[in-house]
Amino acid sequence: MVEILLPQNSVSSLSISELLSPGEVVAVVDDSSEIILLLSHYLTNIGFSVVSAGSASRFYQLMATENIALVLLDIGLPDQNGCEVLKDIAASHPDLGIIMITGTTDITVALDCLRQGADDYLTKPIGVNQLSYTVQNTLQKRRMAINNRLFQQELEKTNARMRFLHHLTLKMNTAYLNTVELQGILQAILVGITSNDGLRFNRAFLALYSKDGNYLEGKMAIGPASREHAGQVWSSIKEKGLQLDDILATIQKKNSKEDVEVNRIIHTLRISTREEDHVLLHASRLKRPILVQDGVAEGYRIPEDFLRTFGESTFVVVPLYSPSKALGVMIVDNFVTGAPITGEDINALEIFASHASLAIEHSHLYAEMAEKIAALELVTQELERSQDLLVEAERTAAIGQMSAQLLHGIRNPLTSIGGTSRLLIKKTSDPYISNFLNIITQESSKIEIILEDLFSFVEDTELILGVHPLFSLIRKTVMVFYLTMKNQHIEYTLALDGPGPSLMVDENKIRQVFLHLIRNSLEAMPDGGTLRIEAKEDEQSVTIQLSDSGPGIPAETLPHVKDPFFTTKIYGNGIGLALVEQIVQAHGGTFSIHDGPTGGTLATVRLPKTSPSTSGKQTS
Repeated sequence: MVEILLPQNSVSSLSISELLSPGEVVAVVDDSSEIILLLSHYLTNIGFSVVSAGSASRFYQLMATENIALVLLDIGLPDQNGCEVLKDIAASHPDLGIIMITGTTDITVALDCLRQGADDYLTKPIGVNQLSYTVQNTLQKRRMAINNRLFQQELEKTNARMRFLHHLTLKMNTAYLNTVELQGILQAILVGITSNDGLRFNRAFLALYSKDGNYLEGKMAIGPASREHAGQVWSSIKEKGLQLDDILATIQKKNSKEDVEVNRIIHTLRISTREEDHVLLHASRLKRPILVQDGVAEGYRIPEDFLRTFGESTFVVVPLYSPSKALGVMIVDNFVTGAPITGEDINALEIFASHASLAIEHSHLYAEMAEKIAALELVTQELERSQDLLVEAERTAAIGQMSAQLLHGIRNPLTSIGGTSRLLIKKTSDPYISNFLNIITQESSKIEIILEDLFSFVEDTELILGVHPLFSLIRKTVMVFYLTMKNQHIEYTLALDGPGPSLMVDENKIRQVFLHLIRNSLEAMPDGGTLRIEAKEDEQSVTIQLSDSGPGIPAETLPHVKDPFFTTKIYGNGIGLALVEQIVQAHGGTFSIHDGPTGGTLATVRLPKTSPSTSGKQTS
């Protein structure tokens, strides 16, 4: 029998909402309907939700349909002994609080129930004070046990995450990452986000900005293909014995067939940066996570086609960025479980995102360093190979300038001397004087021949022909001036794809053409600027254009720049451009130089794809 007088001091230190989770109930199981009524009435009055059963079978039905936190279980049930029910539910429901109720005061029975897993033991008649204390005490112990287990699990998860992040940090702090290593690191981070030992998200997607910064493009993903394949990723990791600690060592060998579908999804993602209101671009630009719930994030646009492609309307977007620029985003969801994404989850994601950002930034630095090393090696090689060519070009220019000046400065007075001496010979009959005049005439003729021979050095048009890829010749020539351009802060662009067409040309002379043209452009930009070299092709010819951002050529001097007698401070003495025209014409091509359409100077070299008609030796 139960006393029905209410206790005066039965208030628990914890409220009902703290003792029970939402939806949890207390079950009263007894063969006496009177006891069920009285216990249910009291428990309901103090705030518990109560369900009841008069037999073991009915209790098992309740276990299948109700979220039972505590059961008051009578030993003497009509269809099964309560001790047998105790053995069954204690093993299968470790979070269930169990208080045994019986009419006997046998201490042996009580101890046996406690050994089998009961939390406490009440004997009839039950005092209300005793009932209140026992129920609330049992629920308090249950709540403490559940919280302790949850805290332990969270501690283990945090410890696993820290070990994983420690390995990532060591990896990225000990070496720069090349492309292959970056792929492994990023895939390991996504596995850490989705694995059972990590953050336990269902899917993780990675998108990065394109090299030109104009698009946000999907790169890789981890997760099951559909809800029907839930748990595939985690099962695969467990079957292979992978832990977060050894993912970095084995990720490249990982068979990720289960990730084919999610990678197909992410590879369809390509968002133009002009779509400024897109939620992914917003998260990247603001450098903060954005949580989308049921397809909505206040103040941000989530396109319908994006939601259809990903097949999930609740997800979080976490930005990836370095101090200088945005790198991309991670998109994470609980596609399978539908579990809510909490603030704590987002904080943990930001830690993983920071390591992903660090890996990407290290990879970019590695690529830039490797590119600069390769460029310097190429410069060194080309300087060694081009040393003789540079010497020859300088020698040709120097002697060309000297011969032009000599011819221009001496020919006119020399012609006057020779002509005058010939005229005097005709006018005198004195053989003595005629003898001296003949000497003057002969020596003047010799000097004229020497000057012509000297000038003809520059006009040598014999070509040593061979088949050479044109664009490769130009790129090699540009590398000769790499350090000069760096020192003068000149940026250059080579719009030359591949080796280019192979032409029958004299390699050294064609390189001299571009040596002179590039050097002239650099001399026009002593304080920095831009140099662009591009090519156009048609069926008959290849046209190379060199444009710079220098001051351009004054209109009054433009007609004279290829004159070997012309010189200006900026554009040199004109001998180089005269040689350029001579070499190009020897190859059957044309050369012109004009003001650029937007300023600066534009030099155009057109070379035919057929062999030059000028005679010359050929090499294989």
